[in-house]
Amino acid sequence: MTTSLPGLPARVEIYEVGPRDGLQNEDTAVPVEVKAAFVRRLVAAGLRTVELTSFVPKKWIPQLGDAEELLGLLGDDQPTRAPVLVPNVKGLERALATGAREIAVFAAATESFARRNLNRSVAESLEMFAPVVAGAREAGLPVRGYVSMCFGDPWEGAVPLPQVADVALRLAELGCTEISLGDTIGVGTPGQVVALLDLLGERGLGVDTLAVHFHDTYGQALANTLAALQRGVTTVDASAGGLGGCPYAGSATGNLATEDLVWQLAGLGIETGVDLISLARTSLWMAEQLGRPSPSRALAALAPTLTPTATQES
Repeated sequence: MTTSLPGLPARVEIYEVGPRDGLQNEDTAVPVEVKAAFVRRLVAAGLRTVELTSFVPKKWIPQLGDAEELLGLLGDDQPTRAPVLVPNVKGLERALATGAREIAVFAAATESFARRNLNRSVAESLEMFAPVVAGAREAGLPVRGYVSMCFGDPWEGAVPLPQVADVALRLAELGCTEISLGDTIGVGTPGQVVALLDLLGERGLGVDTLAVHFHDTYGQALANTLAALQRGVTTVDASAGGLGGCPYAGSATGNLATEDLVWQLAGLGIETGVDLISLARTSLWMAEQLGRPSPSRALAALAPTLTPTATQES
């Protein structure tokens, strides 16, 4: 049954991060052919935005060391938006040479995480991203800027919201066309989400340029998402089957599961363009490839209704 709530958008764009943010946390690399099949299945399920991979050095994240090969295998079988993450100018050059159509950069709101993730201070990392964003924009590509550790940091504790806003605004000044606010260790609650969005609005960064990226460590991802939607956000990051975490933050559990998000949005009468059953079959298939169950609650509820052959197609 569909029952809406006041103040919600008519449509939400789901920004699928499973192939990048999800698979980068696997203990072993997933075969590139499986990754390509995963992306194709996600697109067939109706996801228009799928973050494909990351052009980071293989020694940093070996699970994503096949970025060029993946884009080559996919060819024209890519979603409408097919972002790739790049850490620096060299990564951008690799991405452009492979025909990437959208770029993402990953900044931190805290000094501790910036040091562990990029071996630089927050200011130094933003300085490093300046030529990356400029180069991508000069090539005609949109650029997403991630802000990680928006509500809490495992080394620093609670993160002051003005500190988060400073980083988000700086990314916008550099030329990022979309800013994703990340609760990297999943400690945020709805009041904090609303407070951050309101602060950014007061400082001139409207919700039309913002996305939200929640982890479900304390079971708050859907509640936080609803709070963001009520404040006007219309782009929500999620990961098929709840894949993912953070290789530099051991306490971070999986991303908000795309199935859980689609179930909530469908119940609220919000359009996504995603076929939940097709998506669930895709996530069950990927869980089989990985050899472990998915943490998605919606997927667990739907799984008994799906035929085995439907989840095992190649």
